[in-house]
This record gives sequence, C-alpha cells and structure tokens, in this order.
Amino acid sequence: MTKVFLKKKIQNRVLQGHPWIFGNEVGEIQGPVEAGDIVDVFTHQGFFVGRGYINPQSQILVRLLTRDKNEIIDAAFFHRRLQKAWDYRRKLGYVENCRLIFGEADDMPALIIDKFNDYFVLQTLAMGMDKWKGAIVDALHKIFSPKGIYERNDVPVRELEGLSQQKGFLSDAFDTNIIINENGLQFHVDIENGQKTGYFLDQQDNRREIERIVKGGDVLEAFCYTGTFSCHAGFYGAKSVLGLDISEHAVNTARRNAQLNNLQDICKFEARNAFDALKQWTKEEQKFDVVILDPPAFTKSRENISKAVTGYKEINLRGMKLLKPGGFLVTASCTNLVPPALFLETIDQAARDAKKRLRQVTFQTQAKDHPILRNIENTTYLKFLIVEVS
Repeated sequence: MTKVFLKKKIQNRVLQGHPWIFGNEVGEIQGPVEAGDIVDVFTHQGFFVGRGYINPQSQILVRLLTRDKNEIIDAAFFHRRLQKAWDYRRKLGYVENCRLIFGEADDMPALIIDKFNDYFVLQTLAMGMDKWKGAIVDALHKIFSPKGIYERNDVPVRELEGLSQQKGFLSDAFDTNIIINENGLQFHVDIENGQKTGYFLDQQDNRREIERIVKGGDVLEAFCYTGTFSCHAGFYGAKSVLGLDISEHAVNTARRNAQLNNLQDICKFEARNAFDALKQWTKEEQKFDVVILDPPAFTKSRENISKAVTGYKEINLRGMKLLKPGGFLVTASCTNLVPPALFLETIDQAARDAKKRLRQVTFQTQAKDHPILRNIENTTYLKFLIVEVS
C-alpha cells in the first residue's frame, strides 16, 4: 500500500484528530498514487497515523477513514460505519428523519446521507468516497430495506475532485415528492429538485424553540424557503404569519405546506427580495411581535467573509427595528466560515447600531443528528439565537 509521510513541523493538527491532510503537510509519498486509492499515513518518523483515501487533484490530499492500523477499508467497513451511525441516531431519538451520515463527524469524510422516513438521499463529495458508492448503497439496502435511494451529487464542490455533477436514482425509481412528519406537522420534500438534499433537517430541533414566543403574535419570517418555521409558528398559535422568499417555487411549496397543515388562513407567503422588504418596512415603521431570519449561506469562500458579516449585520439590524418593544428576534446562520463568536459579535454590533438591548433566550447549534466533534471546528456550522429585543 502507498505510504504518505507527514512533515515534522505541521503534523500536530492531524495527530490531534483532524482527518484532513493538505498537500503542503506531506513530506514524502512512497508508492503509486491514483485518485481515490486507499493509502497509509505516517509521521515523519514512521509512526502509523491512519488510513484514508488520496486525491492529488484535490487541495485536501488525504482524508482519513480510520486510525486503526488493523482496520481494512472494504465493503464491510462501510456497513459497520453506517450501522454505528444509525445506532447513535436511534439512541438520541432520531428514528423517522435524520442526517444518518454527517461526513467527518461520523468518520466518513465527504459523505452525506439524509434519511426521510424510508427514503435516503446521498452525496459523495470526494473521489475516494465516490468510489465506494456502490458499497454504501448495498449497506443501506441491507440495514434499512429502503423504499428508495437518490443521489444529489449536483454540487460544484465535486468538480474540485475531478468528479462530474450528477443526480439520479440509486435504486428502483420512485416518486421523489414525498411528505415527512416533523414536530407534529407535515412537510413536502422535493428530493430531486429541493435545496441540498431536499430539506433542512438541521433546524428540526430549533423549530420547536419558537413555540412559546409566537403565541398570539404577528410573525415575520424572512428567507422562509418552504415555510417550515412559518408553519411551526402558525401551529404554535401565532395570530398571523408572513413568510418572504425570493424564490417563487419555494413560496409555492410554502403555501402547499401551510395547506397541508390547515394553516393557510394564518400563514401567508410572498415571493419578494427579503433585503428590500426589510429595508422598506423599517422606513414605514411596520412592527411585528417576532421576526425570524434564517438566510442561506452568505459566503462559501474565506475571501468573502467580511461581506457575509455585513449582510448578517444588516438583516439583523433591520429585524430588530421591525420588532415591537419586548419582541423576539429569531436569527440563524449556516455559514460554516462564520464561527459562533463572530456571529454573536455581529448580532451585538447590530443591536448597538439599532440602539437595542438584547436578552438571550437560547443559543443553539444544529440538531443533534448532525454531530459536533470538539476537535474539528467546521462540524459546528449552524448558529441559532433567540433574543428578546427592547
């Protein structure tokens, strides 16, 4: 097996548990290198570090799969990992819908699998993981006997690995428009054409957190996508709910979700630019009891972090100004390049500029089926904050 030796000065991050090895961290490679092959990684002194897959075309040269030198990477390995991940989710109560595999947090770098009841959506985002797609699908069949498996590999990051973008069935064809249950409500999920894998499971716990603050109130949700927070607000007793999203398709789905839950008289949706609406309504001094802000990622590159922070500050400042005294701001960021401390500081700056005082109700991360590894910073990507604004 090909051997990869780390440089002496920059190997500590890997030794401390991070599974990524960048090209500039490697001092020597002994043996042939073909993209996707399994290699053994050693310290500069020759001590075994781990075993993973290599891709010289990628900035991340090696992604480690195991640190057990006796563990062989074969089809049985992937079956064991999937079974272990499923056992963990079941212990935490995530049985019907969950992120079954969350990449590095489940020791399966560049693999995402979402479970929607009896249907599974899979993403293999690196060459080394894509090579084992067949074994992964076989393991899903053996463990779950699913009604369907679909791949959503229509993501640009695959091209950095020398992979094409693609999507399609990895099982017999099935109707990709399904309905799932969440917190006592039902939601349409478009597996084939929805964002990411079709639905944002990472907010399923956070959506319950608005239950007490929305009762009897007028609620605004900007960047509502398919209206999941909005429908929860209506379900939890809001007097009125208005959801905004720039996508007409998303808004139509939001309306269908409201109707599915008999909330069409309470939850209304408009297809419009949320930035423009927040700015206009601030000038008009419109007021709400609760403002919910759950925007898409404002940046996917480090070069644009400052622009992302500016965007978060603007929408949160305007959200605060739209609240009645003692109203609640529900705000989130899914940009993994904006760490929790920076996100909270941005909210604090917005409050200072808006001349508002914030009292924290809760600060949370993603749902527990998206595990956080304390030694891998980017597994903490979602920030979710509720504050009372006065």
